[in-house]
Amino acid sequence: MELDINELFFWEPIAFAGTPFEINRVVLLMMFASLLCIGFFLLGSRKKALVPRGLQNMAENAYLLVRNNIAIDVIGPEGVKYAGYLAGLFYFIFFMNLLEVVPGINFPVTSRMAIPALLALLTWIIFNAVGLKKQGLRYFKDTLFPPGVPLPIKPLLAIIELFSVFVIRPLTLAIRLLANLMAGHVLLTIFFLFTHGFLVEDVRPLTIPLGIVTAIVATALILFELLVIAIQAYIFTMLTAFYISEAIHGHGDTAETDHHVQAADSPVPHETEGITAAA
Repeated sequence: MELDINELFFWEPIAFAGTPFEINRVVLLMMFASLLCIGFFLLGSRKKALVPRGLQNMAENAYLLVRNNIAIDVIGPEGVKYAGYLAGLFYFIFFMNLLEVVPGINFPVTSRMAIPALLALLTWIIFNAVGLKKQGLRYFKDTLFPPGVPLPIKPLLAIIELFSVFVIRPLTLAIRLLANLMAGHVLLTIFFLFTHGFLVEDVRPLTIPLGIVTAIVATALILFELLVIAIQAYIFTMLTAFYISEAIHGHGDTAETDHHVQAADSPVPHETEGITAAA
């Protein structure tokens, strides 16, 4: 049984080959995930009943989960303005990741570096733009030279903060999402290949028990991967909210958000109109 790792992540172009607009399976799946995300919130906000039910109730609760528990909890009251972006980010990543466990697709779109990198770059642009808008050029001064730091340490700290905030942050955002979904995809593929080999291709009395074991492990991994799918969307969105909060308030007022980010980094009034913005 041979496994070509390239077959798990790379496919021949379907249209516009050799151009910047080349379309392959990854692009189609990304579009599909986008349509799922947009459709979920548009359909949920179509009926504006005073007492929401069904899909409207699901969409409102999905949006309010991010609005209240991430945007407002991390950024503060000003977080309402960024709730649409954060909710859109969370559910776009979630739907792209969810394709990993959909039969017939079985591919997490975020396991291709271009997509996590673009999302991380967008977050980087937003939190730096917010910092400049709120604090002006003082944003760079307070970022590189946090208040209360002894003078002899300031030059070294400035270099560390320069790379940490403006270079390392987008890299870690992208790589964390990429690595977790890529690892899960490879692991699931290996166990399902073993199961197929033991129970379908090369059936023997000794291989049947092994095939049953690998099938059980593969099923358990799917359940675990569902948890990873949600956690990675949460971590990416939580860190984005923290970076925006720090850009707004500066280094001195982020003690509360530090607690949320540390928790997210470990492995492990209501407006219907905002739902459309989240999509």
